[in-house]
Amino acid sequence: MLKRLRITTLAAALCGATTLAGELSFTGAADKPLAIYKPGEKIVFSVRLLDDSKPVAGKKLKWVRRGDDKLINKGEAVSSATQPLNIETSSDKPGFVHIAVTVFNDDGKPAQDAKNQDVRFDGGAGVELGKLEGYPEPKDFDAFWVKQKNKLAKVPLKASLTEFASKNQKVLVFDVKVDCAGKKPVSGYFSKPKGAAVKSLPAQVNFMGAGVMSASPEMQATNKLVFNINAHGIENGKDAEYYKKLQEGELKDCYAFNKEANSNPETAYFNGMMLRVLRSLEFIKAQPEWDGRNVVVSGGSQGGFQALVAAGLDADVTKCFAYKPWCCDLGGVNLGRIRGDWRPDYTDALAYYDPVNHAKRIKCETVLLSGLGDYVCPPSGITVVYNNIKAPKQIEYTQGATHGYYPPNPKSFTLSNK
Repeated sequence: MLKRLRITTLAAALCGATTLAGELSFTGAADKPLAIYKPGEKIVFSVRLLDDSKPVAGKKLKWVRRGDDKLINKGEAVSSATQPLNIETSSDKPGFVHIAVTVFNDDGKPAQDAKNQDVRFDGGAGVELGKLEGYPEPKDFDAFWVKQKNKLAKVPLKASLTEFASKNQKVLVFDVKVDCAGKKPVSGYFSKPKGAAVKSLPAQVNFMGAGVMSASPEMQATNKLVFNINAHGIENGKDAEYYKKLQEGELKDCYAFNKEANSNPETAYFNGMMLRVLRSLEFIKAQPEWDGRNVVVSGGSQGGFQALVAAGLDADVTKCFAYKPWCCDLGGVNLGRIRGDWRPDYTDALAYYDPVNHAKRIKCETVLLSGLGDYVCPPSGITVVYNNIKAPKQIEYTQGATHGYYPPNPKSFTLSNK
């Protein structure tokens, strides 16, 4: 059951968003701070166009309402200095309504911000979220993962560690390669406090978001073991040209957009990725300094996707942080939900990797973040993950947040079963 916990404002340090003087921006919200509604209940979005935090009049606005109920409505308005743009809607189906409002210049083109992005408000509201369910999982889901783990077990846990010069004199950092089933090794940076005693430290594995790039050597701690792995088993610390060539060549299809590969769960790109996820956990648990009890997994977007799969497949994981996790509820398109703007097409093979299915097997406390305007990682899919977890859990939704953007002073609400 969904339980209201609190209404909060996400810390500015987390969102990293600012509004520059003289730059257009939007502020908006639904008429309920806890933006969850009953079927058929009126939902009212109030949106204002601002310039340097002051309401702007006379600008052309266009809005689009779409939802998991398949309904689409559009409209136009002119911004006012005294009244917000109010958009009324409702939905009879469990899921989300998404509202997008864009401002246009006098030349008819969308206004853009300092990063050359369209100035727009993306927000949303939910309806009967506790009733959101995923598409049926493969009947042999568990047997498939037993087979993959057996495949991994045939490869000895062998690692090469090259010391990396750390700026922190209290920490040892190593560029690590760990042998793995599949085509690539686990590749990342492992750090540990100098002089740490045997069985004295918790462990954390951090997974990366989208991109063909090195893992970060800077994510370190003086009170735990930390392993930051790159998503593709590639070399760390190379120049930009190295990663550009990989992305244009060998790793051109690294985001599971190859439909032929996705016809079989063992040829899908995610197979090697998740084998590396499992092996990274085996590596950090093999360290003599690990306390034998605490393992945290963490990541955002693609990294959150990997963290959820890690928590579902490894019972030793004790806490999972998944921020706007990617590829949740790929089968939701078969149930009429909004597909998402950048994700692979559903296949039965990809269902073995979908976090909504792994969520049913998660035994540890899990923390999720979702943007109500994020349609790279739609809130419906992350909500299905939340609903499927039976362990302690919480999910924070942020109004006006997209995948890569948090508005200034964002309003959030959190659900929890704790």
